[in-house]
Amino acid sequence: MNKTAALKFPRLATSSRKRALKRITLNLTSDEAQNLEKYCKQTGRPAIDVIRELIQALP
Repeated sequence: MNKTAALKFPRLATSSRKRALKRITLNLTSDEAQNLEKYCKQTGRPAIDVIRELIQALP
């Protein structure tokens, strides 16, 4: 990467900030999906945020 690009895009200059992402598929029963949708509507939060927060809370 040249100096100009590093100055314009400082986040691109450091690869240590990149987070490895892994896509997963989650199979839910109809009841589970409805409960998740209901909770998301009540809280105004997207399902991905709810699921990610629950995973991060795991020991």
